[in-house]
Amino acid sequence: MNPSSLTLYYFSGTGNARNVARWFAETATTRGIPAETLDIAKLEKAPVAPSGGSMTGFVSPTHGFNYPPAMMYFIFRFPRAKGRPVFLMNTRAGMKLSKWFLPGLSGLALWLSALVLLVKGYRIVGMRSIDLPSNWISLHPGLREKVVGSIHEHCRAITLRFAEKILDGKRVLTAFRDIVQDLLISPIAVGYFFVGRFILAKSLYASEKCDNCGACIAGCPVKAILTVDGRPFWSYRCESCMRCMNTCPKRAIETAHGYIIGIMCLLNMGIMVWFWQGVGRFITIPADNGWAQAAVTLTGWVLTFLVMVISYRIFHYLLRVPGIRELFYYTSATRLAFWRRYRATPSPSPAGSHGRQG
Repeated sequence: MNPSSLTLYYFSGTGNARNVARWFAETATTRGIPAETLDIAKLEKAPVAPSGGSMTGFVSPTHGFNYPPAMMYFIFRFPRAKGRPVFLMNTRAGMKLSKWFLPGLSGLALWLSALVLLVKGYRIVGMRSIDLPSNWISLHPGLREKVVGSIHEHCRAITLRFAEKILDGKRVLTAFRDIVQDLLISPIAVGYFFVGRFILAKSLYASEKCDNCGACIAGCPVKAILTVDGRPFWSYRCESCMRCMNTCPKRAIETAHGYIIGIMCLLNMGIMVWFWQGVGRFITIPADNGWAQAAVTLTGWVLTFLVMVISYRIFHYLLRVPGIRELFYYTSATRLAFWRRYRATPSPSPAGSHGRQG
């Protein structure tokens, strides 16, 4: 039975998840089903529990093999509703090799969210990954425009077919095809959530091209960019959605690869070695004492995090020092001319759709 209405909540950095939400809503509106696409970063009121014959969908990019914290916290806070149908979709880092479309990896992105919603009483009717172009420009150049267009066309067709089946009342759990590989990389997802995302998020900085226009600050979906010492400053709320880096009108936002390499060497070769040697010198921990082992490991991670917090403050200050500033600039690969940026082509809002879109 077709739902009486459809609400899609999405979080999007460069537009991939936004487009998937709109493509799905497009299918609903062609069937006469009222469809609403809501950007969770722009919601002013708390969501209400679905009622009647309504259906709810969640669409989000994959960050660190999981939903980004913004979407996860939103789902954690989402109202309970017994038996109401929901579906989950994630966009992940798709690529293309010649004529073959290559999939990305999801990790815990769909599974953890599905578990939370099941506990809240919802009925999962769909789980699907969409392999739109990778936007993580900190790690690789953006794909060529022709390749991006080809992947978009391919993924739009996949999304529309998925939407048709869901709206026909079918249960489509395509994500189960990837469950083995998702579980295998789940430890990486956990490590990224607690440590990795703080390292990578803190590698962003504004180069000498920055004219303080404020576009990055105004456009950040989680309000993570502040002004410190008259320059953009990326706080630890940053979720590496890549919107700022990919949309800066001056192409002034870069990734400090030299800083990342330097801080990782410092942690691995200096501070952490010193820490573990110190523990071994003054404390004898029995191999069978799991609690003591866990306490020492946790202390090591806390020390690592503190070092990252302090080092980024130092890094931000050193960007004002001639010579050192240029060292950071010229050890960044993203400043190279061939290092393309990426932003999804905006998909038009489906006719009849309404709500806070972005």
